Amino acid sequence: MDVARLTQQVQFILEIDKLKHVFRQTLLTDQSRYENDAEHSWHLAVMAILLAEYATEPQLDLPRVMKMVVIHDLVEIDAGDTFCYDQHAVETQLERERAAADRVFGMLPPDQKNEFRALWDEFEARTSVESKFANALDRLQPLLHNLNTDGGSWRAHDVTIDRVVKRCSPIGDGAPALWAAAHEWIKDAVKDGLLRG
Repeated sequence: MDVARLTQQVQFILEIDKLKHVFRQTLLTDQSRYENDAEHSWHLAVMAILLAEYATEPQLDLPRVMKMVVIHDLVEIDAGDTFCYDQHAVETQLERERAAADRVFGMLPPDQKNEFRALWDEFEARTSVESKFANALDRLQPLLHNLNTDGGSWRAHDVTIDRVVKRCSPIGDGAPALWAAAHEWIKDAVKDGLLRG
């Protein structure tokens, strides 16, 4: 056994426990508290299994998608969660997250560091079938929460339909049928007073 390698892996495992303390603007559906990043990542992994049939490419590499969704927010251990409708925070998001990716993934042995960083970069680039589907799930999950928490963060931050449509439109790149459904749900949210028109 390579003790140095195992030591690095265990240190990384302990480091990523911090993701449980990074809270998002997404309410749990029972509205008792805000979701943390670790819960969000788990939720996306289950969604990937359940909703894979809606991906643009039915033969996509599902294990790759699952890897992407469980590691994509690890950078938020350092960078924090950036609320997607906070224009000021979004301006510095990529720079903060790249620095965090260097540090957090840099804790791993070189082969795993390279794999995790490549997966994170792929997720961010949104060019592969897998990354488009992973991003579709990442946009769909908070939408579902807002729809099921009386408007949740939309109402709390006075978000308008045009901003939600812009934010969620990448769902269509990875799962067109899910975007068609989501677009209808967004229109219904305005009718129901959950989202400002």
